[in-house]
Amino acid sequence: MKLIFVAVSLLTVMSSTIAQTPDTTLVSAPTQAATQVMPNSGLALSGYVEAYYSHDFTAPKTAQERSGFTYNHRRNREVNINLAFAKLAYTSERVRGNLALQVGTYAQYNYAAEQELVKNIFEANAGVKLSKTKDLWLDAGIFASHIGFESAISKDCWTLSRSILAENSPYYLSGVKLTYTSANGKWTVLGMATNGWQHIKKVDGYGGMSFTSQVQYRPSDKLTLNWSSFLGSDLPDSLKQTRFFNNFYAIINPQGRFGVILGFDVGTEQKPFVRLAGERIAGYYTWYSPVVIARYKTSDKSYVNGRVEYYDDKNAVIIGIPGFQTTGYSLGYDYAILPNALFRVEGKVYSSQTPIFESSNGLSRTNTSLTTSLAISF
Repeated sequence: MKLIFVAVSLLTVMSSTIAQTPDTTLVSAPTQAATQVMPNSGLALSGYVEAYYSHDFTAPKTAQERSGFTYNHRRNREVNINLAFAKLAYTSERVRGNLALQVGTYAQYNYAAEQELVKNIFEANAGVKLSKTKDLWLDAGIFASHIGFESAISKDCWTLSRSILAENSPYYLSGVKLTYTSANGKWTVLGMATNGWQHIKKVDGYGGMSFTSQVQYRPSDKLTLNWSSFLGSDLPDSLKQTRFFNNFYAIINPQGRFGVILGFDVGTEQKPFVRLAGERIAGYYTWYSPVVIARYKTSDKSYVNGRVEYYDDKNAVIIGIPGFQTTGYSLGYDYAILPNALFRVEGKVYSSQTPIFESSNGLSRTNTSLTTSLAISF
């Protein structure tokens, strides 16, 4: 509760004092974030609030939660806050640090397994530049994940809701990372030792560290190519189940009238440690997910966007639903009411090969929903 009180207090102070500066996020919607830089201090305050209403037409009217494999906009048929945070950032030539405190249903569901003290931490890290001439940084703490092209901050994503692959790969990571950016800004290379697959607190019985990487190439402002990976485990050491995961994406013409994102996730995990006649049963489970997102700029203030995706996790490694093989379709419209206020509406349909969605008549193979949101950055 103390963390929540501090976050709300920071938001209250910031809303009355900050000025607007352009949002430089590569894949951001047509909005502007705002930041107040304190004179001669290197400190900057910023904040974000996203309110939403999601209506699941398939689920029973009394169902208060949507599908369990989603973590954003999960409350059903009620107005709620998906994510709100206040962020304090410090930057100098050789030192940087960030602290962001959060509230909302995103934090409620996605941080459910974490210790109470850290559930309201969206970001908390410190870094030092290791070279006077090279852009080489060593940072430690809790970070927004570098894996994937979507984040929990809806305004920075091309669609209102997250793709299935984003909802089921790390949104945050904790550990130590080394990041290098080339002098021309075209290459970014990152390596990180983490506490596991989206964990601040390690899984009980897991004694080692996991490792992630990122290689990103931006030959121009019209193309970004990215490969991120994870190597480690999300289970106790006794099960001996190593996980290897890869995330690939290309962002094409992000600032143009028409843009496209092509994404693909694929992962493998060793089968449970079982011995038969003195020998270990070998083999791996595999899951994968392709996604295509396109958007078209209809005016200086608006976009339309569409998405087609597929997620195959029939062995229930990530999602936990046996036989999960689901296709998703979405169509959305975004309108920037003000430079820092974005209204969005999106319709989404899921189609599964097996009945997995709760409905008034039992389980259904399809699910239909409509979500609206209002996001304010300041």
